[in-house]
Amino acid sequence: MSDDYGYDYEDDSPYGLDGSEEDNGAGASRDGGRGPERTFAALPPAHGRGFATSWWGRAWLQALEDTALDGQQLKQGRQLARKGGVGAVSVRPGRITAMVRDRDGTAYRSDVLLQQLGAGAWDRFLDMAVDRAGHIAALLDREMPPHLVEDAAGAGVELLPGIGDLEPECTCGAWDHCPHSGALCYQVARLLDEDPFVLLLMRGRDERRLLDELQVRSAARAVRLGDGGEGEATGAAEREIRGVPAGEAFAAAGILPPLPAPPSAPDAPGLGPSLDTETPPAHGIDPAALEVLAADSAVRAHRMLLDALAPGHEAQPLPVELTPQQDAVRLAADARPDARIGARLAAGSGRPSADLDAAVRAWRYGGVAALAVLDEEWAPDPEDLGRARARLGEAWEAGERPALRASGRARWTVAGADLQLRLDRDGRWWPYRKERGRWVPAGPADDDPAGALAGAEDGAADGTSGVGVAV
Repeated sequence: MSDDYGYDYEDDSPYGLDGSEEDNGAGASRDGGRGPERTFAALPPAHGRGFATSWWGRAWLQALEDTALDGQQLKQGRQLARKGGVGAVSVRPGRITAMVRDRDGTAYRSDVLLQQLGAGAWDRFLDMAVDRAGHIAALLDREMPPHLVEDAAGAGVELLPGIGDLEPECTCGAWDHCPHSGALCYQVARLLDEDPFVLLLMRGRDERRLLDELQVRSAARAVRLGDGGEGEATGAAEREIRGVPAGEAFAAAGILPPLPAPPSAPDAPGLGPSLDTETPPAHGIDPAALEVLAADSAVRAHRMLLDALAPGHEAQPLPVELTPQQDAVRLAADARPDARIGARLAAGSGRPSADLDAAVRAWRYGGVAALAVLDEEWAPDPEDLGRARARLGEAWEAGERPALRASGRARWTVAGADLQLRLDRDGRWWPYRKERGRWVPAGPADDDPAGALAGAEDGAADGTSGVGVAV
């Protein structure tokens, strides 16, 4: 099961505790077989950048490099991580896991174990954090200031790993840190840069539980201060949180620096999450389908952002709302799903699986308008039909016009060739080509019928065709 913080729990207990939670010391099991789990999608290759920019991320890598006996193995692991060889990373108490692909494409499951803190150590850490509100604020800002680690060490709690604390396990059979476990550790350093709660989860506490326990202890501390009559301490706390008078804040408005320029749009959509973890999905949930939908959401969000930033966007008409059948075709065209998901999208589009490929081609050539040309055969009125015939007569030089025969109310087929022109309601011409007995879109629309047909002929000559979806 999972919660609103994005954690999965592998049993029915509130926090997935194991027997180590009854320990009052600092030690606990290295194996996080149960408990909360976070899964991070595979990160893009780390070209031209270091794996850790934060001091605590560098401390993590220092523990790795001090522990490994073979520096050459770590170098290979660093190269694997830099080239994007590490898959989705699963983090849970005492253990991190990922599938790592070697240079030849062979995949290995690699784990790195880190000893969890026992209940006694966590009690000391929480008591220390409650007494220093700045520590809590720093964690909420995804920072781990050095004095937090120093104060924790003073309370007998070692948060960061040291020599020998990162214990590798890998299906490649190596007993020391191999390139795969090394690559996993380098990738986790990037995760730690973004969120130090990843380290605390490895040590045995997820973010939700940690903040809940801090809140309970903070409330209990406030009650103790009130009942004990410690006026001096209470006064100091009030002075610390009273803030800035409104008059001072208003007067400072004129000397504040200008807001920074908005960031530029990313070059490409973000990577979707990987849901291939050891935690089984709930009944009725298809992880592969969810991955397709999440990736599609990223593509659509990126496209909407680019449209919003384009000059004159405010003057553009609102996009046409798609029907569920049209949206199924759009999703198949954008997501390029595998055969199983493609079959589901074909059903959602109201088409046999064999017809979805043609619909996908049409969508990529012209969206809703191209789908209408594929699916509908409309009847032009006599005036429109006369203009279309005149346009066909004028499009080619004398003696160059191909022999065209009417194949419907707005369709003309080239005699002796598997090529066809279709006229849409806006007066544009769409080329079609017959493949395996079916008429399929062969190119985008053109105002000139000769230009549209030339594009289809070029595609037939070089053997190219639109790329559809696997069904």
